[in-house]
Amino acid sequence: MVRRFDSALWWHWLVNVIAASPAWTPKQRARLLRRGGIDVRNGQIQAGCFFFSDQIEFGEWVWINHRAYFDTRDRIRIGDRVGFGMEVMVLTSTHEPGDHDNRRGAYRSAPVTIGAGSWIGARATIMPGVTIGDGVTVAAGAVVTADCEPDGLYAGVPAKRIKDL
Repeated sequence: MVRRFDSALWWHWLVNVIAASPAWTPKQRARLLRRGGIDVRNGQIQAGCFFFSDQIEFGEWVWINHRAYFDTRDRIRIGDRVGFGMEVMVLTSTHEPGDHDNRRGAYRSAPVTIGAGSWIGARATIMPGVTIGDGVTVAAGAVVTADCEPDGLYAGVPAKRIKDL
């Protein structure tokens, strides 16, 4: 019996197992991610990050901390000099609310954009379709459900602008 090695399986193995290992330096990890079609440019991706696909665009000098989750079922754009705390989740897919018999309604996806110079705190969650403006800080644990205007501090669930920066 001959087994065919599925290219999607190979991709997930390369990107989410091999490249995600803490055994690699950020430079080595970047090389592995590039082989999977993810261009990290001159940024640094730390160990344990997960990518659903290669639909992600990193700007210059991006810093992604440990165990970030990128639901790249739709496009994610991350601007120059953006930093992520640990375990940040960027989601591009969800389900619309359904009826009484099935609350998990119709599936949908929407792109996410994070503007240049922004900082996303540890365990923050960015929901589908959100645009975060340049120079925004998202507090740790915040859930961003709507667009964020530039140069503001956003915190809470759902995240609201609490301070001008």
